[in-house]
Amino acid sequence: MQSLSKQTFRCFWQPSLRLSQAVVVILLLAELAVVLAAIAWLLKLSLLLLLTLQIVQQWLQMRDYQQPSLRSGVRHNATQGWQLWNAQHGWRSVQLRADSMAIPALILLRYRYAHQWFYRSALIPADSLPQDSHRRLRVRLKFSRQLWRAIK
Repeated sequence: MQSLSKQTFRCFWQPSLRLSQAVVVILLLAELAVVLAAIAWLLKLSLLLLLTLQIVQQWLQMRDYQQPSLRSGVRHNATQGWQLWNAQHGWRSVQLRADSMAIPALILLRYRYAHQWFYRSALIPADSLPQDSHRRLRVRLKFSRQLWRAIK
């Protein structure tokens, strides 16, 4: 059997519907808190308007989740290392950070592109890709930490 460093791994995911639903519920609770708050009515109205706009935007995004342009991907092989994929830029090399996290419910990838000084994050909930791919990505991340060349 080949070691993890010799195998090529690739997976693609789409936005999480459950995560978006949780965001909508939290925004609705925030609207309830604003309604119950003892603040000026103009401030209350402004906050309610902003929260409502955010809920509408989230709802519209949930409707479009099956579009191929919203898919993302990750791959790793021995020669090119870790790479992320999106519809705009294709495959781009990344450097993973040591604080990336892989647990059964979600994967948090902390990374930066070459020649950038700031880090980005990608949250991959379990419902974003097939269960087997999610498990394989978690295993790959846990057992290839020495290959990351990560910055602490």
